[in-house]
Amino acid sequence: MTDEKTNDIPQASEKKKTKFNFLPVIGAVAGALGGYIYYIEVGCTSGSCAITSNPYLSMLWGAAIGYLVFDMFKKRKKRRKSEIR
Repeated sequence: MTDEKTNDIPQASEKKKTKFNFLPVIGAVAGALGGYIYYIEVGCTSGSCAITSNPYLSMLWGAAIGYLVFDMFKKRKKRRKSEIR
């Protein structure tokens, strides 16, 4: 007789599914679009402005700000009073 060991790998039904939060991604896209619109409407024509003279930098900063702003609205897990200490 051979001893069969149980497999400790969790099955597909046992795996904990994590939900991907699309809100920061949407914020980054909206921020990039806003950065491009800012470049078109307000942008610096002389080239001396570090961010607004280049559309890519303007979009990058807009995406970063959009990501950070929309990430604030992510739902957090509620903690129990015993976990706070």
